[in-house]
Amino acid sequence: MTTRPLSALTMLLSRHTKRRQFITLLGGAAAAWPLAAWGQQIGIPIVGYLDAGFREPNGELVSAFRSGLAETGYVEGQNVAIEYRWADGQYGRLPELAADLITRKVAVIAATNGVPTALAAKAATATIPIVFFVGVDPVAFKIVESLNRPGGNITGVTGLGTELGSKRLEILHELRPAATLFAMLVNPSNAAAVTQSRDVQMAASALGLRLEVQHASTDRDLEAAFAALAQMGAGGVVIGADGFMNSRTDQIAASAGGLISYGGSITESYRLVGGYAGRVLKGEKPGDLPVQRSTKVEFFLNLKTAKTLGLEIPRHCSPAPTR
Repeated sequence: MTTRPLSALTMLLSRHTKRRQFITLLGGAAAAWPLAAWGQQIGIPIVGYLDAGFREPNGELVSAFRSGLAETGYVEGQNVAIEYRWADGQYGRLPELAADLITRKVAVIAATNGVPTALAAKAATATIPIVFFVGVDPVAFKIVESLNRPGGNITGVTGLGTELGSKRLEILHELRPAATLFAMLVNPSNAAAVTQSRDVQMAASALGLRLEVQHASTDRDLEAAFAALAQMGAGGVVIGADGFMNSRTDQIAASAGGLISYGGSITESYRLVGGYAGRVLKGEKPGDLPVQRSTKVEFFLNLKTAKTLGLEIPRHCSPAPTR
């Protein structure tokens, strides 16, 4: 079974849903930590990998990033070293972690897992190239000047994390047509939370539904949020695109039961970030590289959860089931 990032996850609440087991592999990322010092000694480039989330649940995404690097000819441990820094969902740590990467004399910084990471990297340096991944419009959040000509020392990849939030609500409503109250869970520490909740709120109003927005930026917040949602009888919950949420797949699924994953392919986005990082290492200027838009959409349905909830799945909702 493959872990699906929660930026693309939609859930139905049920006390009877068993905990989904999400298998994640770091894929050797921890073993790469000493390679940066080794890279400095033998003169190979060092990539700084800055992520807002946790190390352990992100093995699949790290592998996708490495795959993108490899497509440009850079293989970790052979001709490139990678320094990994994880904020563990504590966005206030990102500036310090970015500054630390700069002291390591990295050749490029990959700022992944959302707006807070990209902004922290941008604030930390105006000279070291930065390649980001965000699920929102990077121009609106002043990460770049424009999509075609980012300018300065930064470029990256944008996905469909925010744009598909309203569609996830529509799917939940179709599966639970009798429910009139749904919920959305966002991280208030993420600058994109306001935009995400506003868009889904507009979709709820158009459908004649009530939407309860809950906030969580810690494990304790998550427990409190789901307890409140269960008590008020919410028919389902849409998870906002966020690094902390992505890293808490197990806990959220145990509380709510993961039913649907629908959104832009996060692994594809990380592969593109790796590819851009490799191009920068080859000498291309990030400010001249257009921001790439990952348009690959994935739709997965957990049939076991659907059966547990007694849901009838419409024929047109026939994605590949999770296993």
